[in-house]
Amino acid sequence: MSGKVTEYFDVLIVGAGISGVGSAYHLTKQSPGTSFVVLEALESFGGTWLTHRYPGVRSDSDLYTFGYRFKPWTSAPIATAAEILKYMGEVIDENDLAPHIRYRHRISSASWSSVDNLWTIEAIRLDTGETLYFTAKFLWMCQGYYRHAEGYTPQWAGMARFRGRIVHPQTWPRDLDYAGKNVVVVGSGATAATLIPAIAAECNHVTMLQRSPTFFRTGRNAIEIADELRELQIDEAWIHEIVRRKILHDQSVFTRRSFTEPEAVKKELLSAVRGYLGPDYDIDMHFTPNYRPWRQRIAFIPDGDFLQAIGTGKASVVTDEIETFTETGLLLKSGQSLDADIILTATGFNLSVLGDIGFAIDGKTLDFADTITYRGMMFTGVPNMAWVFGYFRASWTLRADLVADFVCRLINHMKDRGASRVTPELRPEDKDMPLLPWIDPENFNPGYLIRNMHLLPKRGDKPEWQHTQDYWTEKDTFPATDLDDAVFVYA
Repeated sequence: MSGKVTEYFDVLIVGAGISGVGSAYHLTKQSPGTSFVVLEALESFGGTWLTHRYPGVRSDSDLYTFGYRFKPWTSAPIATAAEILKYMGEVIDENDLAPHIRYRHRISSASWSSVDNLWTIEAIRLDTGETLYFTAKFLWMCQGYYRHAEGYTPQWAGMARFRGRIVHPQTWPRDLDYAGKNVVVVGSGATAATLIPAIAAECNHVTMLQRSPTFFRTGRNAIEIADELRELQIDEAWIHEIVRRKILHDQSVFTRRSFTEPEAVKKELLSAVRGYLGPDYDIDMHFTPNYRPWRQRIAFIPDGDFLQAIGTGKASVVTDEIETFTETGLLLKSGQSLDADIILTATGFNLSVLGDIGFAIDGKTLDFADTITYRGMMFTGVPNMAWVFGYFRASWTLRADLVADFVCRLINHMKDRGASRVTPELRPEDKDMPLLPWIDPENFNPGYLIRNMHLLPKRGDKPEWQHTQDYWTEKDTFPATDLDDAVFVYA
C-alpha cells in the first residue's frame, strides 16, 4: 500500500440502508466526537427501498416499529418505498448525516491487524474505478443480508424454451409491459402478495403459483388509537411512542400465542382469509400451510388487497409444482398447463454473508462459518466489529436500534478503559457448549436461510451465544450487558 492515500476514521459503517442511517444517527448522539464514515455501494441511501422498484413495493412491517424510535411516523402504518425513502432522507437532513456518507463505494476487502489494532478497508469507487483505502478502529456492518444485484431464481427445466419474459421482482425492468397480459407469479411470500394487487387490474389475469401455502394477516392500513390521538391534537412524538408500545405489546401477545396456542392462531388467520374469499373457496388447499404460524414470516395484507384481487377473479391461486417451462407457459406436475406472457419469479433472496466482502484477520482469510456469534451481532475471534441482523417476527429496525445502543456503549467503554481492541471469546464454562446452526430450523425456516445456513456463524445453546429473535427479551438484556464480562477480551 506504499504511496496510497489512506483515510482514517474511528468507525466505518458499511451500508446506508435503514440500519446504516440509524447507526450513524445513534453514533452522533451517543458517542459525540467519534469520527466516522458510511460507505454505500449504491447511488443513494435506502438499500432495499432504493433497489426494489416493482409495482406496489411497500413495507410488510408497520412504520411505527420499522421506523426509528427517535423520529415519529405520521402516516399509514404500511408505507410505500417512496414514503420510506422520504422519511430516511429527512433523518439524514435533520441530523446533518449527508457529509458522512460516500455513495458508489463498494468494499472489496477488510483486513484486521493486531499490530496496529486497525481495520484496513479497500473500496472501489464505482463512478471512477478508483481504488480507495480506509482504516478504522471499529467496523460496523449494516449492509443487510441479501445481494441487491440479483434475486434467487431456481433453474427449472425448459426455461430457455419460454417465448415470454422471465423477471425477478428484485430486478424489475422499467420497460415491462404487463397490460392485458397473462402473468404467472411464482411464489407466495410478501413480494407476491404485494405485487399481485398492484398489477392485477391492468393484466388480463394473474396466477399465483405456489408449491405450498403461506400464512397471511389482514387488517386496515390504519391504527385506530393513532387516528384518535391526532383528533385530540396530541403531540406526534407522544403518538409515536404510545402507538409503538401498543403495537409491540400486541405483537408480543400474538407471537407468544403462536407457540402456546398454534391451532387457535391458525384458525383465526384462516378465518380472516375466508372472510374475503367466501365459504366455497378451497382454503385448505391454497391457504393452509403445513407448519405452525410464525415458523416462516407472516406477511401483513393491508385492507386485504391481495385477497380482494382473488375475490374479484382478476387473480387466482394454483398450488402445484413446475414440471417444465413450455413455449407458452408452464406445465405443472399435476399435468395442468398455465399460459403466460410473463413469468415473475418471486422466489426469494440470495443470502449475502457480511456483504460478500473478503475478510482477513492478521493475514489469514476469515470464514464466518468457523466463528460463533455473540448475541447475533459479534463473532468469536473477530475484533472490533459488529453486525446488524434484525428480527424475523418483529421489525428489523427494532434490533438495529438495540445494536446501535450496544455498540455506542461498547465504544465509549473502550475509550474509558483505554482499550484499542475488544474480541468476543468463549469463557471456560462455554468451551464444551454444543454448537448449532445460526437459526434453529424447527423455529424458523425460510428458504433463503436453509439454502445458505452453512455460510453463517454458529450459535451456542446459551442466550448470549445466539440470535434469540426475541425483541421483548433483548430490549432488557442488551442494556444490562456487563461489558466487563469475561466474554469481552480487551487489549
